[in-house]
This record gives sequence, structure tokens and C-alpha cells, in this order.
Amino acid sequence: MPSTFQSIDIDAPVNEVWEKLGNFHDMSWAPNVITKLDMVGDIDGSEAGAKRILNDAFHETLVEIDHDSACLKYSIDDGPSPVSRDEVTNYYGLVTLSPTADEKGTHVEWTSSWDSNKEDAVEFCHGIYVALLEELANSFKQ
Repeated sequence: MPSTFQSIDIDAPVNEVWEKLGNFHDMSWAPNVITKLDMVGDIDGSEAGAKRILNDAFHETLVEIDHDSACLKYSIDDGPSPVSRDEVTNYYGLVTLSPTADEKGTHVEWTSSWDSNKEDAVEFCHGIYVALLEELANSFKQ
């Protein structure tokens, strides 16, 4: 099962970082990576079942969200190659927040895993998640 793991420490408390991540329908904190987000359906972005399309390409569903623990799990239901539904199945991403050791900042982990006979999506996804985490950190520097 291919997978990715990325993490970053952000100089902001968990509750402030979660304010940005806790709404599946808002990725305005990543304008250099996500240029378009379309909400699909009528489920609120803070509830499991919310759906979105990113950059007219990635069809995603919020599978689980825990506001108290500051974590969310989503699926990629379809996307461009190498993460299209013809190439991968059971694609799940997990984003978890926890306090840094000094409890002043936030440690963010973004992992993903999926079923596929190919490894093509590992480098592709890793690069996207690294860019998203950098955008998230930069959103607190402004």
C-alpha cells in the first residue's frame, strides 16, 4: 500500500491552525496551490460527508472530522493521473494537529495511503502536501 507522510511545525496555537483547517470548504489559506474550490452538495464543510472539487480536478469527501481532537480524514474519490479512480482505490488522507513540545505552536501531520499496483502517486502527492503545509505555515506569517 503506497503512502506519504509530511509534517511541519507552525508558530501558532492549535486552535488557530484548526480554525483554518476545520472547514473542508475553505482552503483560502493556500492560494498558490488551490486556485479553485467548488463545494458539492449541501453538507456543511465542518461535517462528515462534505464534498469538494479542488482545481477542477480532485474530487474529495470529508470522511471523518473531530473538532475536539483537531483532526480530519478525507478520501480522494477521483482526480488526475496518477490518482484517478482507475489508478488508485481507497485513497485516504489524514490531517492531525497537536501542540509542539513547548505548547506554543502546532505540529501538523498530513499522511495519506491508498491501494494501487503502482508507486507513481507517492511523489505526486508528497509534493502537493509539502506545498500545502508550506502555504499553511506562511498564512500565519502575514
